[in-house]
Amino acid sequence: MSDNKQISFMRSLCMGEIEEELIIPFPQLNENELGTVKDILPTIDNWLKDRGPDFRKWDRQAELPPEFIEEMKQMGLFGVIIPEEHGGLGLGATAYSRVLQQVARHDGSVAITAGAHSSIGMRGLLLFGTPEQKNKYMPKLASGEMIAAFCLTEPGAGSDAASIKTKAVREGKEWVLNGEKLWITNGGIAQFFTVFARTEKEEGGQMTAFIVTRDMPGVSVGPHEDKMGLRASSTTTVFFENVRLSDEHILGEPGKGFKVAMKVLNSGRTGLGGGCVGAMKHVITEATKQAKERTQFGKPIAEYGLVKQKIGHMIVECYASEAAVNMVAGLVDQGYEDYAVEAAISKVFATECLWRTADEGLQIAGGNGYMCEFPYERIVRDCRVNRIFEGTNDILRLFIALTAMNDVGKQLKEISKSLDGIFDDPIKGFGVLSDYARRRLSAATGVANEKGTFTKIHPALKDYSTVFEEGVRDLSAAADRILRKHGKNIIGKQFATKRLADIMIDLFVLACTLSRVNSSVAAKGIANCTKEIEILTVFSGQVRRRTKGNFGKIDNNDDELIKSLADHAYEIEGYGWDTI
Repeated sequence: MSDNKQISFMRSLCMGEIEEELIIPFPQLNENELGTVKDILPTIDNWLKDRGPDFRKWDRQAELPPEFIEEMKQMGLFGVIIPEEHGGLGLGATAYSRVLQQVARHDGSVAITAGAHSSIGMRGLLLFGTPEQKNKYMPKLASGEMIAAFCLTEPGAGSDAASIKTKAVREGKEWVLNGEKLWITNGGIAQFFTVFARTEKEEGGQMTAFIVTRDMPGVSVGPHEDKMGLRASSTTTVFFENVRLSDEHILGEPGKGFKVAMKVLNSGRTGLGGGCVGAMKHVITEATKQAKERTQFGKPIAEYGLVKQKIGHMIVECYASEAAVNMVAGLVDQGYEDYAVEAAISKVFATECLWRTADEGLQIAGGNGYMCEFPYERIVRDCRVNRIFEGTNDILRLFIALTAMNDVGKQLKEISKSLDGIFDDPIKGFGVLSDYARRRLSAATGVANEKGTFTKIHPALKDYSTVFEEGVRDLSAAADRILRKHGKNIIGKQFATKRLADIMIDLFVLACTLSRVNSSVAAKGIANCTKEIEILTVFSGQVRRRTKGNFGKIDNNDDELIKSLADHAYEIEGYGWDTI
């Protein structure tokens, strides 16, 4: 295992390097956590397995009743990641994700209530809190006496978090906080808020993270939001009017709140990913039962090819999503610090796989799927927001691609410097070429460099590692091509960046899936892994086709025509044709 905890698998990959020690072997829970999780999972199932009618009723009523919130506290769901010395279980990212996955197999509103508390609500305290702050708040957060909420989004600041208007102004030894936060999960039941406020008057000034509690004068919440899904979970506006705070309420450093927010969101994404995997497993269970029981044209629909196709794709996407989510959690647990791109990828991929799985599950159920007495329609409603909150998938795609291109751009700049005067002394000039330039030459000629191939993959899986290695060369060429084509204008070229992001997403998830199957083969042998190899075969084929397609569209596409049609719709504010 590498001692360099600053290294990033995906950022290295964009340079043509496969840092396989980061992902091989596939991460596993340690014995202590594994035993704890194995004890927790059946307890959760026994608690929630017969609550289906309750969940359906509470969805309609748009509230988890106080007595059920009390049950969640008694089950310890609010103390899962809080250290044992403060009364929690002290579980790491992988174990926490697996616990939340189990909750999500039963109900999305329950999972998001617990998840918003641990994944983001109090995680800033866990990551940046002082010993005094942790001693003061963590025991109450572990017991559920305090439930936590994360307050970043505002009416005019969603994905653009840096544009927040909430302000904290220094008055003597205190800060005076004013503003409002929108769509705050757990807002109506929380007593502990992680709040982000601007702490300089200038537009674009610094942001600071504060601990605010419900009992402070000036803190109030709005009515429960009437939502499409996750209706039983509490979502409200939170208002701050002349709330007085001391320096002891600052999380991290003054002016470094953006760093706190991003670290919290990155660190907490394995919770959301685990929830998505749990919901997928639930849909697969229900859909397979439904397909076997429902008869059409004289036989169960489970026997029809198109139904099998739907179920098969659900299996592939669930397995791959679980591999990606667990891989990111493993990076966190092993102490790696630069996993923001990988975390964003796992969030985008898992939320979109869940959406497709929920939609196809409803389709398999037919008319029953549309009826509220069955779980499918509620799962579809509940999972739709996953592609929006904790970073919209559209913005995360830009982040994924632009992070990579920023790294490549720096190397291209290095190349331009190293080429100065190269033809005056060709022999000496070649010696000053950067490592990146040599890697580009290797990629262009198809010659593998020492870090451009896998060395720890079982020989029986060589064909799949070759697909990945080919994709890496395509990725490196795509990043280089896009930057050379658009230069500094790349920020506005969102079609191009989306294609690069989609290549990166596919390759990371393929690497995670390959690592997972590789570890299974090592542990159980090829003969006992035939179904997992089938999953890898299907997924690697999908990745290869999508990657080649995205790469081919860098220069040959209809982007300008699509934008022209959108501009026309903006101009007339609608659709411009009618048959009458």
